[in-house]
Amino acid sequence: MSLRYSQISGWGKYVPEKVLTNFDLEKMVDTNDEWITQRTGIKERHIADEAETSSSMAVAAAKKALDVAGLQATDLDLIIVSTSSPDYLVPIVSSLVQDKLGATCPAFTLVTGCTGFVYGLVTGHQFIATGAYDNVLVIGVELISKFLDWTDRDTCVLFGDGAGAVVLAASNTPTGVKSFDLGSDGAKGKHLIVPGLGTATKIDHAMIDRGEQYLRMNGREVFKFATRVMPKSTLKVLENAGMTVDDIDLLIPHQANARIIDLAIRRLGIPKEKVFVNLHKYGNTSAASIPLALIEAIEEGRLKEGDHICMVSFGAGLTWASTVVQWGQPLGQTAEVADEDLIWDINALRKRLARTSTSVRVKARTVLDETSYKAGTLMLPLYTSVGKRLPWWSRKNSRKK
Repeated sequence: MSLRYSQISGWGKYVPEKVLTNFDLEKMVDTNDEWITQRTGIKERHIADEAETSSSMAVAAAKKALDVAGLQATDLDLIIVSTSSPDYLVPIVSSLVQDKLGATCPAFTLVTGCTGFVYGLVTGHQFIATGAYDNVLVIGVELISKFLDWTDRDTCVLFGDGAGAVVLAASNTPTGVKSFDLGSDGAKGKHLIVPGLGTATKIDHAMIDRGEQYLRMNGREVFKFATRVMPKSTLKVLENAGMTVDDIDLLIPHQANARIIDLAIRRLGIPKEKVFVNLHKYGNTSAASIPLALIEAIEEGRLKEGDHICMVSFGAGLTWASTVVQWGQPLGQTAEVADEDLIWDINALRKRLARTSTSVRVKARTVLDETSYKAGTLMLPLYTSVGKRLPWWSRKNSRKK
């Protein structure tokens, strides 16, 4: 059986028209533009109106992706929707998207928080690589504003709504997903949580009064997790691809916080000009974060044939996910050279030594950073303190009373 690859053949994005700036938030909660900008890098975010849903935003992005790919919805073999903010618990949002697009293929939903798009991309790649399907639509969408407590300045300043979609198409040239690294640490799941709206909590007036229908985040713990796991996963996915940090043409990190991104790339030793950031325009759009950044990078001409893109994310669960994607058809390559990585030569030795050197450097920088900076001056949010008795989100609500 010949090798099959999953080329990104189409892409599209959608963000709501309404823009909520930091100055708008100054009128809603006790915060200000300077604080938000310095601590997060966010200047504005897009917020869905009452008529919009996750499925409607996903469909808008998907239609654009299909147009770029030159496909009809009926050409799709599979739809994967990654989101933590579906229209309903049931029916699943992926089936709603499938119906609204007019597709006739199977569809399913992935729920891994902000890592959802990368998980979806890797999953779609497997279906193509095994020969099961030829055209897979992968969507990252989030309408998180309806799950925010707009009196809670720890979370409402951080998030926005949006959707991004790509079409994966079968190809016989070595392109698309080259490697991936997926992971989960459920012991830390409590640090990013919607306490209600699930089987663990009875939905009643008491639950509503406690505000457990809203997203709660322990910013200090999420920050520590993110700044440790992003460099580690980046190195792992590069090792899996037989590459080094120097081989990356563009790094697309999860757009959650500018300080997290800056600290991660400093530990990796990646220059800022090789990193794509659009956080200031959208805030944290969770599963839509990386596809929105990827598509804007395409629109700005940041990618060319043969470029290697590394996408790395972290999110609820807590989870992490990274992938290396080769853009388009590699110049001067054909399917016949797919086995070239089996050749042991001086270049392979050089890369192995470089990966070892980078790994040591990252570990050293991580130790230095964690001993040089006080958590209280770097980590989000700065408004909360964490005690030891009740769950931290419950203590927080009790203080408000």
